[in-house]
Amino acid sequence: MIKKAQDMEKEIREKMRGGKGHVEILKLLSEQDIKAKTRLFAKLTLQPGCSIGYHEHAGEDEIFYILKGEGRVNDNGTMKQVNAGDVVLTGNGAGHAIENIGDTPLEVLAIILLCS
Repeated sequence: MIKKAQDMEKEIREKMRGGKGHVEILKLLSEQDIKAKTRLFAKLTLQPGCSIGYHEHAGEDEIFYILKGEGRVNDNGTMKQVNAGDVVLTGNGAGHAIENIGDTPLEVLAIILLCS
């Protein structure tokens, strides 16, 4: 299967999970496209100062792969800076939040996998 860029669904969420500003979500593949237990496979774009608020992942794992930019992650209560090439894994009931702390857009590949 090949999915062309123009066929991907784009969504803008304001104050996502209680965060600041808005997050642009480009859904690379949908739940219907992927046969494995996957809830999300998307590129998230956070403009400077925008964030996704703290939330927990029970019964699923979320992976953030930082594509571009500079961010700050609350990794289950521990604050850490992240940059392009870094990976964040959250699951097993743990929580996280992410904020763009740079001057350019923060681009993140996000994957949510459902645990069985």
